Amino acid sequence: MLVSVLRRFMRHGNLTLIDAEGRRHAICDREGPTVVMRVTDRATERRLATSRSVWWGEAYMDGRFVIEEGSLRDFLEIYIRSERSVLNNTLYGEVQRLLHSLFASFSHYNPVSRARRNVAHHYDLSGELYDQFLDADRQYSCAYFARGDESLDTAQLLKKRHIAAKLDIHPGMQVLDIGSGWGGMAIYLATHLDCQVTGVTLSEEQYQLSRRRVEEAGLQDRVRFELRDYRSLQQSFDRVVSVGMLEHVGQFHYHEYFRKLQQLLKPDGVALIHTIGRQNKPQPVSAWIRKYIFPGGYLPAASQLSRAIESSGLWMTDLEILRLHYALTLNHWYRRFIANRERVRQLYDERFCRMWELYLLGSEMIFRHQDVCVYQMQLTRDVATLPLTRDYIYQAEQTLARVDGTAVAPNARGKQREAARRRKIEVV
Repeated sequence: MLVSVLRRFMRHGNLTLIDAEGRRHAICDREGPTVVMRVTDRATERRLATSRSVWWGEAYMDGRFVIEEGSLRDFLEIYIRSERSVLNNTLYGEVQRLLHSLFASFSHYNPVSRARRNVAHHYDLSGELYDQFLDADRQYSCAYFARGDESLDTAQLLKKRHIAAKLDIHPGMQVLDIGSGWGGMAIYLATHLDCQVTGVTLSEEQYQLSRRRVEEAGLQDRVRFELRDYRSLQQSFDRVVSVGMLEHVGQFHYHEYFRKLQQLLKPDGVALIHTIGRQNKPQPVSAWIRKYIFPGGYLPAASQLSRAIESSGLWMTDLEILRLHYALTLNHWYRRFIANRERVRQLYDERFCRMWELYLLGSEMIFRHQDVCVYQMQLTRDVATLPLTRDYIYQAEQTLARVDGTAVAPNARGKQREAARRRKIEVV
């Protein structure tokens, strides 16, 4: 049965299956990577025949699904590109999307109590784990690549600079950072733009490290962090920034989120929301990701966001779509993780390492081969709050480039831009 299912599903690459009895089965022979995979037992064969992502992930984690030839990257490219073809171009894909959405919907209800548990599942893991693959500032979100060949640390600095420029911050402003992570964005804004920043997070681990970083930087008079849900805040701010947090809000809370954002902004306030999103129809993330990596996680479609913003009274004053930037970021993370894999195994175990390899590499393949991107949405309450053109963004980036430690501004004109446009972004 597994052979039959795979032959209907796999539509890319050259794939061979070795079953539990050692027999070889040619699954597909098309353009793309060549992979020979082996399933170790009949029970796993029966489970994988349902094509549920959670069972494929668990089989890999447990060593019951083994790649004999090729690599995990090769297999994931075959699987994810085939999945895209099936979901987007067949009636079966439409039915699967609807059923998946129906059964996954309950996990997207995200009141404060559940939100705290979901955050703890992922972000309260050992801080040493994140040191094994993130940049020095622990930016755990999509970096910004001006050319495509920057180091991870440089690209994450460019991300912070790019967002800061869009916020149009002036000295003395009050800034709110929703989902402040380990504090890097708040510290950057306070250091280079002379503003007061309040960061809120639901992660105990992130909260404690953020406070230590502020003390070490001597910024206690400009930055403070709070362990609380953004929905409990009552004061208003000149600027609001949120990076990588909207993915945890849940599809049934978007109207609540943007209405609260409108309340948090002063009449002439500006918000910048940086989130992963879908270019296609709404659908849940995979069951495996929801179970093992991001409980309650959901990637919004543009249609869902626009409806919620329309009813909030906010203006969408700028929308930028970052396409391959997250694929490049994840490629850096995966290579760093593999380089430090033994340390991760000592912190946890072999199964955990295989789980995170699958998460990091699978996510990169999704950004390369499916309809997933990053949205940067700039929002205001007043249509006249910001300058008429985007020139102020480029000017702010040039100014920040002279003070934040990187000489090359990401929007430089001329030969660099043309080279970036023409350069083929390759997988390392």
